[in-house]
Amino acid sequence: MSEQLKFIVEQLNKDPFKKNFNLITFDSLEPMQLLQILNDVLAEIDPKQAIDIREEMPEQTVKRMCALLGMLKYKPPGNQSDVSSFRQGLVIGSKPVVHPILYWLLQRVPELKKRAYLARFLVKLEVPAEFLQDDVITDTYHQYEELVASFKIYHKECELLRTSGFSTAEIRRDIGAMEEEKDQLIKRVERLKKRVETVSSHQRMLEQARQLRVEKEREESLTQQKQEQKNQLFQAEQRLQRSQQQLKDLRLAAADANPESLMKRLEEEIKINSYMVSEKLPKELESMRRTVQNLQKIASEPAMGQADIQELQGKIKEVMSQMNQLVDKRMMRNDPMDDKLTLYRQQASIISRRKESKAEELQEAREELAAAERELKQRTSQGQASDGEEIIRGDELKRLVVKLRSKGTVYKKKRQEIAELKAEYGVLQRTEEILRERHEMVQQKLQTVEAEKGISGYSNTQEELERVSAIKSELDEKKGRTLDDMSEMVKKLNSMIVEKKSALAPIIKELRTLRQRCQELSQEYEEKKAQYESCTAGLESNRSKLEQEVKALREETAQEENRYHYINSMSEIVEMQIQRAAEEMKAYVSSDPQERKKAIREVYMKNISEQELLGKKLREKQKMVRESHVANMEQMKMWRDLEQLMECKRQCFIRAQSQASIGQVIQEGGEDRLVL
Repeated sequence: MSEQLKFIVEQLNKDPFKKNFNLITFDSLEPMQLLQILNDVLAEIDPKQAIDIREEMPEQTVKRMCALLGMLKYKPPGNQSDVSSFRQGLVIGSKPVVHPILYWLLQRVPELKKRAYLARFLVKLEVPAEFLQDDVITDTYHQYEELVASFKIYHKECELLRTSGFSTAEIRRDIGAMEEEKDQLIKRVERLKKRVETVSSHQRMLEQARQLRVEKEREESLTQQKQEQKNQLFQAEQRLQRSQQQLKDLRLAAADANPESLMKRLEEEIKINSYMVSEKLPKELESMRRTVQNLQKIASEPAMGQADIQELQGKIKEVMSQMNQLVDKRMMRNDPMDDKLTLYRQQASIISRRKESKAEELQEAREELAAAERELKQRTSQGQASDGEEIIRGDELKRLVVKLRSKGTVYKKKRQEIAELKAEYGVLQRTEEILRERHEMVQQKLQTVEAEKGISGYSNTQEELERVSAIKSELDEKKGRTLDDMSEMVKKLNSMIVEKKSALAPIIKELRTLRQRCQELSQEYEEKKAQYESCTAGLESNRSKLEQEVKALREETAQEENRYHYINSMSEIVEMQIQRAAEEMKAYVSSDPQERKKAIREVYMKNISEQELLGKKLREKQKMVRESHVANMEQMKMWRDLEQLMECKRQCFIRAQSQASIGQVIQEGGEDRLVL
């Protein structure tokens, strides 16, 4: 709760609220002040809520706040789900009601502002059905719905434009820079025209400059074509090098290949595939089937309570204890033959585990290879669809080379590991064969010895007797329990079973029908889901393709429009400049003095002469001020002294007036005398 209050106070002290609260002052606010703060926060989200709640009835305030909170999808926390208690707490300004609202609002102010703005246009007006019988009202309501739909579309487009990366400030800066550059170019063109006007053959020179510009543009296009052809040549050389390398690798492989190595490689692949098909994949399928069966069994059973879970846990503990007892008994037997074979069994289990892990790694590598081949085919098809040939750029080529080098090192390591594992597998396979042969020889010797002694089948009989004795000992242990306890337990279990059956009988009947209904609905749901997913996948792919095409066409249209407006504006500017230049030349060459006075050159010359006269007058005035500066400064100093003297006299006169009762001032001959 303290963290909540701290967050509320921090947010209220920031812009745009600036309340300057601390935890103590905020916690000591009156209910009316707390409601006013809540109303201020709501007014920040929706400006229509900017009302002084002292001028409004409490019922209207609560109704207005509840309507806005409902529109913002606020849900009261905890036990405040009761609407009446929530409204009552809001009326009285209860802190447990208002504080969570403030916390929720201040956490998501921008999001709620957007939601409130959209709600003004998207929350539809509820028109009674009887009013919709009128044709005019129906048409108006349909127009209203169409406007709401168009607002949704425009709002989505606006959001897309906002998130597309274009900024109005950047566009304005670009426009300003372009206008400045345009002004500079205009001034530069005017200066160049003035320089060219004095040359007699300037038209021919302009034509030659135009031809030079055309040739430069042509040179640039040819340079670009040359660069493109160089890139194509480089790509063709790369493809040639790759093809030569592939041909070299194939020739080396064909040179090194002989029937024995090929047969050996095929035998290894057959062994691996047979192991995958006969051992690994059936085990995975069986484990998946068991998992599915267990899940179906769990889904078909009724919901388990805490007592059922405890009972299952007790059974699991009993089974675990029985397993531990069996393991202890087996360890106590200390069969010497088992002790000899334990090491080999451990090795065989380790080999089988490593074999399974390597098989999984092999399967993953095959999946990665298949995925890489699919991606390569897709990239190749995309490149061929774009320009009709494979395109590999510089950055992609570098990344591909680095990736191939890393893959090559990993491949060499894995190949070395596979070779080591194959060698170890051969050794272990040979060890297993030797041990199997020894085991068969020992069994044959044991059978011959038993036959010689006249006790053939003794070992099998002994194992069977040991197993039976172990089972008998377990049964004896179970029978060691007292019959009274068993009878009491049976009675309790019977009574509990009867009670459970009587309690569960109606539920089971109802559950059967519901289970059947559930199976039907689940089957129907799976069918509908498959249809829906296939339909959505098709629509989504079509929509994404159309969106990409529309985006590309819009960008192309915008570029062409910008280019069209730019060319039009530049042509108008050039036409105006040409017109101004023609008028200037006409006025300058004209023999009429009035026309020549209208020329810009004459106007500028007149302005220059006027400014030179004005500058001359100002320099003369500056000279006069400099010459009289010292005398003026002395005169100003004398005036200051005179002002100080007059102020001193005024102060003396005021002081004399205030001391009239003490003495008398006599003025004679221009002198002042004080007589006491």
